[in-house]
Amino acid sequence: MASTTDIRNGLIVNLNGELLRVIEFQHVKMARGGARIRTKFKNIRTGQVVDNTFRSGEKIDIVRLEAVAMQYLYHDGVSYIFMNTETYEQVPLSDDIFKEASNFIKENEVVKVLFHGSDAIDVEIPPHVNLEISDTEPGIKGDTVTGGAKPAALETGYTIQVPLFINVGDKVRVNTRNGSYCERIKE
Repeated sequence: MASTTDIRNGLIVNLNGELLRVIEFQHVKMARGGARIRTKFKNIRTGQVVDNTFRSGEKIDIVRLEAVAMQYLYHDGVSYIFMNTETYEQVPLSDDIFKEASNFIKENEVVKVLFHGSDAIDVEIPPHVNLEISDTEPGIKGDTVTGGAKPAALETGYTIQVPLFINVGDKVRVNTRNGSYCERIKE
């Protein structure tokens, strides 16, 4: 067992039978009492955010997850089908595990799927992805003074706000954490 001194952002902890990911933590020293560690967790299965306070040195159960490189094949209407790149075994993932990541990942791309035992827990996608614009209104020449933005549909079907000079067929870099436009990619 580990202690509260090992807490860091992104750590997976088993607390009361639930798998929780540390979102943020703060070490607080009390005037007369011992130190406390205030933590904010996100439940991996439900997405619920939970606050908890530990005494300094208290024992916690850190969970080790296995990251497996898997290729996203297709969506069959019920679940997302992934293939292990080493064993070629196909694994279905439910919507609640892959739904947010599906906005940024195309078919045949390789991502890391985190497993706890034989259960798929989470999907790790890169912080930035390059995607092509499939639909947007054409930019009007000279209409860039205000630095405005317009909606644009990516090749995955997800819609983001892009600058007015972006056209259909342009490749853009997208931040997967908040779904925002970063830059246009020149080829």
